[in-house]
Amino acid sequence: MIYWQLFWNFLQVGLFSFGGGYAALPLIQSRIVVQNGWLTLSEFTDLITIAEMTPGPLAINAATFVGTRIAGVGGALAASFGCIVPSLVIVSILFALYARYRRLPLLQSVLASLRPVIVALIASAGLLLLRTALFADRAISFSSLDLLSLALFAAAFIILRWKKPSPILVMVLCGTVYLGVHLLAG
Repeated sequence: MIYWQLFWNFLQVGLFSFGGGYAALPLIQSRIVVQNGWLTLSEFTDLITIAEMTPGPLAINAATFVGTRIAGVGGALAASFGCIVPSLVIVSILFALYARYRRLPLLQSVLASLRPVIVALIASAGLLLLRTALFADRAISFSSLDLLSLALFAAAFIILRWKKPSPILVMVLCGTVYLGVHLLAG
């Protein structure tokens, strides 16, 4: 039964999340945290960190992680397969249609109209992650604000925008600074 639940939930993630991994985050959170209670919001944030650090698409990494956590290797296979199946079917159909009708202005208009929706989904996921990182499941108020996380976020944002170093290097440096501050304070 749990294999079917994992397959079904990640089939819906694969079927209804357009725009890549970040656009899928609100739907993944809804399925994993809210509806099924498989992870807490804090664990979900950890999941995103792990899924982002490992090679491969974020949604597949999340499916594999959750499946393994809930039901072992079989759960990982069920969740990952559920996440992949819609893409395989949809891409195959869309390729055939696009190859045939790619020059139609109506098709180009439909594709252009999807762009703002994708931007909104990605912005929603980013704000969710930022809220969780800065307030850590607490009420949003100045007293619950994690000032170190805010300072690291601002520094990383500025460095990434102006100097354009490797994002991995910036992540490692921020993690090292955060860990160092907590070890020294602890």
